[in-house]
Amino acid sequence: MDFKRSDFPEGFLFGAATAAYQIEGHKFGGAGPTHWDTFAAGPGNVIRAEDGAVACDHYHRFAEDLDLLKDGGLDAYRFSTSWARVMPDGRHINPEGLDFYDRLVDAILDRGLKPFQTLYHWELPSALADKGGWMNRDTCGYFGDFTDAITDRIGDRVAAISTINEPWCIAYLSHFLGHHAPGLKDIRATSRAMHHIMLAHGIGLSRLRDKGMKNCGIVLNFDHTDPADESPAAALAARRTDAIFNRWFIEAITKGTYPEEALEGFGPHMPEAWQDDMALINQPIDYLGVNYYTRHTVKTDASTVWPHVHGEEGPGEKTQMGWEIYPDGLYGFLTRLSRDYVGDLPLYVTENGMAWDDKVENGSIYDPVRLKFISDHVLAAKRAIADGANVKGFFYWSLLDNYEWAFGYEKRFGMVHVDFDTLKRTPKASYQALKTAIAR
Repeated sequence: MDFKRSDFPEGFLFGAATAAYQIEGHKFGGAGPTHWDTFAAGPGNVIRAEDGAVACDHYHRFAEDLDLLKDGGLDAYRFSTSWARVMPDGRHINPEGLDFYDRLVDAILDRGLKPFQTLYHWELPSALADKGGWMNRDTCGYFGDFTDAITDRIGDRVAAISTINEPWCIAYLSHFLGHHAPGLKDIRATSRAMHHIMLAHGIGLSRLRDKGMKNCGIVLNFDHTDPADESPAAALAARRTDAIFNRWFIEAITKGTYPEEALEGFGPHMPEAWQDDMALINQPIDYLGVNYYTRHTVKTDASTVWPHVHGEEGPGEKTQMGWEIYPDGLYGFLTRLSRDYVGDLPLYVTENGMAWDDKVENGSIYDPVRLKFISDHVLAAKRAIADGANVKGFFYWSLLDNYEWAFGYEKRFGMVHVDFDTLKRTPKASYQALKTAIAR
């Protein structure tokens, strides 16, 4: 790789990220059903109707997985705590769930790693989904109770806490485009989810502050958007897409407003008196997590429903997901966020990675495209630092091949290969190259 640890400021963190439902094995330890279990059981929603019942069995194998982080020379581990494991019905505590995360955090610390916790990474308990899920304002209060429960157990030992992972996916991708659980295509449901997920962040952050917690933030995903051509219509499509995907969430947090281009469509369907919640949403955060993968080009399509946009992948080389590899987009967001929204607030690249159809050959996995992908995106973060962005760390997504939501076990993002029949872990060439690059 074309960088080394000494190229970065003292204290810069290199890490890897995972998410609970994607790796733990949700049938273990008394976890309750989630809306992902029922979504996967619906026709055509998930490849081969696969779910997270076993996943990578991290529940039983976490020591082996944490050893991979330590042996790779990484500094930090970003993990999530499953709401449905801690509270199977969304409201009442499962002692086995708390005990698991207690053991996990101790094991992270025992290996000299910094635990970066995400409270919510998409596994909504089915009992709350039955009550409307993120369309129901009450879910935000229940999220606050979950925040209390898990923080009371492990909050004294985590290095950082993110309230929510990728609100755009939770709200728009899942309630308007229908690609993720609960699989809706409904603008009224979307408008409520877009606001309530931010309200949940505000409530969760308030609960953390009440406990005196420091280093608290949120993780937002960003998608670089370019007009497909030089027409005013394409420029409008790009502004609308940027408003919905990128600006809605960061402007709520940093400015206490939602962008007008997005309210054109969502406004008539927003919850009553939503403006009264903005002060709670607009609380100061201690850092911002930035997830970035790709870019799209967009143009106006008047034949479709609002926002009347047609998007396509950019023209460059594609990953197994069909996503364009575009490291300049990461540089652009890190510098844009610093310039327009957060100033000198610490930024972490909390997810960046790519899927490839990796094959085991003679016991090894050679993944040169991923190796270059990591190198180029880390260098993009380095350029952003040179241009004034206060970037404090970079977490690759993901440590392990895992359950990739609607794509089941088909798309492989890991630096470590997982055989989903035997669950054997095999580090890939990219893991070894990153280990060498960040060696002290």
